[in-house]
Amino acid sequence: MRFRLTDDQRALREGVRGLLARRFGPQELRAAVVHGGRLDRALWRELGEAGFFALRLPEAQGGVGLGLPEAVLAFEEAGRALLPGPLIATHLAAGTVPGAAGGEAVVARVDGGLVEWLPDADVVRGEVRGAVELRSVDPLTPLHRVPHSSGGTDPEVVLLTAAEQLGSAGRTCGLAVQHARVREQFGRPIGAFQAVQHLCAELLVRLETARAAVYAAAVTADPADIAAARLLADEAAVRGARDCLQVHGGMGFTWESEVHLHLKRAWVRSRRAGGGTEGEELLACGLAAGQQ
Repeated sequence: MRFRLTDDQRALREGVRGLLARRFGPQELRAAVVHGGRLDRALWRELGEAGFFALRLPEAQGGVGLGLPEAVLAFEEAGRALLPGPLIATHLAAGTVPGAAGGEAVVARVDGGLVEWLPDADVVRGEVRGAVELRSVDPLTPLHRVPHSSGGTDPEVVLLTAAEQLGSAGRTCGLAVQHARVREQFGRPIGAFQAVQHLCAELLVRLETARAAVYAAAVTADPADIAAARLLADEAAVRGARDCLQVHGGMGFTWESEVHLHLKRAWVRSRRAGGGTEGEELLACGLAAGQQ
């Protein structure tokens, strides 16, 4: 299966990337960290006006009328930029919650016993009685734990989370290569050393493997394909950020660097429903069903 993007898909990707570069660049990212991940309502409304949340809403209902592959491209860019907020929940609520499509309403949802952005949400999907605030490892993702399970796993949540992880993996791969080219030790760029070359090569292999799986799952929408894509994307994001940190050394942990933020966000995303053991069980069930 080939995944060559159409001209319209490339334009969508570049449009989302350009919007986020203008509205949520490095300076805004650091400001969000300083303010504890407080949600920027103006940016949220701008995303709504640009059609980010209404991307798959039919045109007859005021949406853009695109499909799941286009949503994956948009969420990949959001992951690349470390855009904070309950993006997936609001996107999925665009056709049912008034104001969600246009960015006027912020929607959160219970997901695997956790709720992201509970205090900032106008609408919360799922039982949140008895929610307990957690100290999140990611300063840009406020978390609450709820005592009750959220029920079944939504495949669209799993796939769009994989798309965010894919975007983060792409960003850390680029940061590692860029740093390896300019950072010098012993009078040579560190990228000239074989150990660093191997790290960067492994980053790229994991990234492209995950990209193929995520794009394929967006086309087939098959639960087994989605489970496999999520597992590969989680690995690419978490291990990619760790390897990127190793390439950067100690400076990767400083607040001036975004590398450690990608690792922390990847850890949080990997705890959403559909990751880890749950994803492995879903994939195993899908593979077993296919052999019958």
